[in-house]
Amino acid sequence: MMANFFSQFESPSYMGVPLITIAIVLPWILFPTPSSRWINSRLITIQGWFINRFTNQLMLPLNMGGHKWALLLTSLMIFLFSINMLGLLPYTFTPTTQLSLNMGFAVPLWLATVIIGMRNQPTIALGHLLPEGTPIPLIPVLIIIETISLFIRPLAL
Repeated sequence: MMANFFSQFESPSYMGVPLITIAIVLPWILFPTPSSRWINSRLITIQGWFINRFTNQLMLPLNMGGHKWALLLTSLMIFLFSINMLGLLPYTFTPTTQLSLNMGFAVPLWLATVIIGMRNQPTIALGHLLPEGTPIPLIPVLIIIETISLFIRPLAL
């Protein structure tokens, strides 16, 4: 039984060990490390094929400038996929249910896209704060509303 309303947000632990640490470390242990041999095992070959196909599909709609995000996005998606698959096992813990893990991924990526957008194309980035064809008396109010919605985006998504 819960002691209060906020105890549902506490990280579960087993014998004093927080389960979120085990769930985050375990996927990296499960992936085999490539060896320096010429002949790889079937598991490493399938893993390499899967990562190459996934990266190709992820980068297909992007231009060449967006391909520098390939390593970050591919490793993030494989990590999230593996910890969510481990959560399907009975009596296990899925760390993506914790707000701290989700916000730990969302805020830095959101902040990076906002900062890079402001640095590379400031007029286009600031143009999203004001819809086209806005009546003049509504401009200050809409800029404030759009700025607030920009800062709430990591929480909402």
